[in-house]
Amino acid sequence: QVQLVESGGGLVQAGGSLRLSCAASGRTFSSLAMGWFRQAPGKEREFVAAISWSGGSTYYADSVKGRFTISRDNAKNTVYLQMNSLKPEDTAVYYCAADPGTGLRLGGYDYWGQGTQVTVSS
Repeated sequence: QVQLVESGGGLVQAGGSLRLSCAASGRTFSSLAMGWFRQAPGKEREFVAAISWSGGSTYYADSVKGRFTISRDNAKNTVYLQMNSLKPEDTAVYYCAADPGTGLRLGGYDYWGQGTQVTVSS
């Protein structure tokens, strides 16, 4: 089992920045592919970003490319999502996800956090 706990959400004005963190436990962190997803009210959950076990490979949804950066610190068992130039349409609950394996995962994750709310005001 893998436990994931997100933090760092909040209320920010459009154009501002936030950094989300996701702390993992229960399994060797470097054996996990990690990802971030989000779900806005009335919409389905959507992929945001993914990172391989080493951090050497990353992938982003087109809607966040160039504004968001995913990274990880395997020594701290933590994955991050730096969000810059935030827009009102980025408002959503953001979820961290983990899956055993070393490569990028765009879906099919086995483990999920409880989510953290990000609200961007115009």
